[in-house]
Amino acid sequence: MTGEVKRNGVPGIPMLVLLPAIIAACTWAMQYRMFVFWLVVIDIVAAFCLRGLFTVSPNQGRVLQLFGAYRGTARIPGLRWTNPFFNKRAVSLRVRNFETAHLKVNDKRGNPIEIGAIVVWQVVDTAEATFQVDDYENYVHVQSESALRNLATGYPYDAHTDGEVALSSHTAEVSAQLKTEIQERLQRAGVEVVETRVSHLAYAQEIAAVMLRRQQAAAVVSARRTIVEGAVGMVENALEMLAEKNVINLDEERKATMVSNLLVVLCSEQNTQPVVNTGSLYR
Repeated sequence: MTGEVKRNGVPGIPMLVLLPAIIAACTWAMQYRMFVFWLVVIDIVAAFCLRGLFTVSPNQGRVLQLFGAYRGTARIPGLRWTNPFFNKRAVSLRVRNFETAHLKVNDKRGNPIEIGAIVVWQVVDTAEATFQVDDYENYVHVQSESALRNLATGYPYDAHTDGEVALSSHTAEVSAQLKTEIQERLQRAGVEVVETRVSHLAYAQEIAAVMLRRQQAAAVVSARRTIVEGAVGMVENALEMLAEKNVINLDEERKATMVSNLLVVLCSEQNTQPVVNTGSLYR
């Protein structure tokens, strides 16, 4: 196929008026028994030409075929007329969407996950959609799911390093890549992908509980790391301020004890109970 060819025919309203008028005139003239044979022929031809009338709805194309050969596509909405021998097949040009099934695949690290996507698409070339594939709607569904499977195997579910693209954290990048992959597969069917986005993403049921504990553990480790870093910074500031203002002179042993106590207070998960040492005040 070389692509779509525009062939809109002629406006149908004049033909709708002219052809019935010819039929009526021939029928009326037959009563005078003059040129009956030719009047009958004209009457039959005019009636047959009525088959050339067809309607085109907004955002619809009519693929025209003559004895199996492609002759063009009519896209101008309204009543049209063309060769009555043409076969006319309607193809919708409206924007459509569908949601894939929740596919079970392995991500880049081999973890089983469930993933689904929404694909928004429309036909842009009626000739390719009609003649290049057997059923373009089914072709869109199958190829979209195939592209989604291929995409899921190329990315991990979670990012374990900074800058790593993951399915759960980089939805914009993943959706853009999915759109590109689906468009490459649907190009030959005359279909344009308008938008794609991941609609469902989860670990498979058999490992969901384990992965949840892993995520919780990672969150706890990250939180504790932040707490420790902040506590160390506070201890450093405290020691520097004590030294600058000469509030108290501490030897290395007492500094170590002070650092240990401050870290326990700052990093403890529960509220600590301070113990005030007043023995030195009453000696």
